[in-house]
Amino acid sequence: MGNIVAIIGRPNVGKSTLFNRLVGKRDAIVDATSGVTRDRHYGTSDWNGVEFTVIDTGGFVEGAEDVFEEAIRKQAKLAVDEADVILFMVDTKDGLTGYDQDVANIIRKSEKKVFLVANKADNTTLYNSASEFYSLGMGPVYPLSAINGSGTGDLLDEVVHVLDQNQQAIGDKPQVPRLAIVGRPNVGKSSFINTILGDERNIVTPIGGTTRDTVDTRYQAYGFDFVLVDTAGLRKKSSVKENVEFYSVMRAVRAIEDSDVCLLMIDATLGLESQELNILNLIHKNHKAVVLVVNKWDLISKETQTAEEYKKHIKARLQPFSDIPIVFSSVITKQRIYKTLEIASEVYKAKYIRIPTHKLNDILLPVIKKNPPAVTTRGRYIRIKYVMQLKKDYPMFIFFCNYPKEIKVEYKRFLENKIRAKFNLTGVPIEIYFRAK
Repeated sequence: MGNIVAIIGRPNVGKSTLFNRLVGKRDAIVDATSGVTRDRHYGTSDWNGVEFTVIDTGGFVEGAEDVFEEAIRKQAKLAVDEADVILFMVDTKDGLTGYDQDVANIIRKSEKKVFLVANKADNTTLYNSASEFYSLGMGPVYPLSAINGSGTGDLLDEVVHVLDQNQQAIGDKPQVPRLAIVGRPNVGKSSFINTILGDERNIVTPIGGTTRDTVDTRYQAYGFDFVLVDTAGLRKKSSVKENVEFYSVMRAVRAIEDSDVCLLMIDATLGLESQELNILNLIHKNHKAVVLVVNKWDLISKETQTAEEYKKHIKARLQPFSDIPIVFSSVITKQRIYKTLEIASEVYKAKYIRIPTHKLNDILLPVIKKNPPAVTTRGRYIRIKYVMQLKKDYPMFIFFCNYPKEIKVEYKRFLENKIRAKFNLTGVPIEIYFRAK
C-alpha cells in the first residue's frame, strides 16, 4: 500500500515551502502572493527509512471570485479522501482564521490521521503563539518553520511512525496482483483494458484526459488473475490547471504506489519523451516492477530491423533503468495484448522471489572472486564474505565485507546487473547494501 502525505491549508501558509523541504528540491513555486500554486506537485521523500509521497495541494483557478469556495474546499475534501496522512497547515503570524476553521470542519469528518502544523514559528514569541490553535480541538500542535527547517524533524518522526504502522498492518505479498496501466493521456490505457475485458467498461474518447479517477477491475481469464487499474494520464506540470486534474494526478500516483506491476504505456508514433521518464522515475522510487508497452505499433512503417532499432533507441533513453521488458502492441489489432499480460505475470512473480542464501553465495561469490572490487584509496583489498536477501516486497540484498564504505557505485551497478542476469529479474526493482563484517 502506498504512503501519501497531503499538505492542505488556506493560501499562503507555506505549503509549497514545506513541500520543497520534504522532497529536497525546489519543485514548487514559492511566492508571497496567495494562490501561486496552480499546478500539481508531487514528490517522494523519506525519513528514518520510511518512504512516502508528498502532495502539495494547489490547483487554484485563476480568476475565481472566491478562492476558498472554488479551490480550498475541493482540495481539502479530496485530500482527506485520498491521503494516508494529512498535514493541516496554519500560520502562526496570522493566527487562527475563519478559513482555518472551515478546513478543520472538513477534516473532522475524516478518520485519517491529521497533524496540525503551525508554520512560520520562526522565533520564541511565534512558537509560543502556536498554542492558539489548540482551540481547533485537533490534537497536538506542531510548531515549525518550513523556511529554515526547525521543528520538521519532530513532525516527521510522528508522521513516519503512523505510516510504518500502516505498512505493517498490510502484510507481505498481496493476494491478487495489482496491475496499474500508467502513462501520458491518450496513449490507449483505457482501450487496452477494454480490449482485454471484451467490453466498453471504461470510457474511451480521442480526447486526452478522459479518465479522471483510477478504475479497478478484476480480471480472471486464460489463467490470469489481476486487478487492472486504469489511471488518469500523468501530464506535464504546465498542462495541469484544474483541481480535478490535480487530483487525477494524485490518484495516479496512488495507483502506482498501490500496484505490484506498472505497465508504462507509450505512443509508438511519439516515442519515449521526458514525461514517461518522469513516470518511470516515480515507479522506480516506489520500488515497483515495470513493463514498457509501446502501443499503436500498427501505425509504424516497418522494415526488417524496425522493432530492434526502436528497442535499442528506447533502452538508450532509459539509462540507467534499461533492464526493462519492452512489448510492441496494438490495442486496435489486439497485437501482443495477452503477451503483455504474460510478461507482467512473470515480472510479478520475479518481484517476490526468495533466493536461498546458499544459492546466492554459490552463484555470486565465484563471480565476485573473478571480478573483485577495486582496492581502496589506501591500497586495502575489499573482501566480500557473503550475501543474503532481506525479506521485503521486492529483492533487497546485503553484501557483507570488510570496507563497505569504500565500494564504488560502478561496482554496485555491476553486482546488480549480475543478479538480474543470474536470477532473471528484468523489470524488477533491486536494492543492494553493503555492511561491515
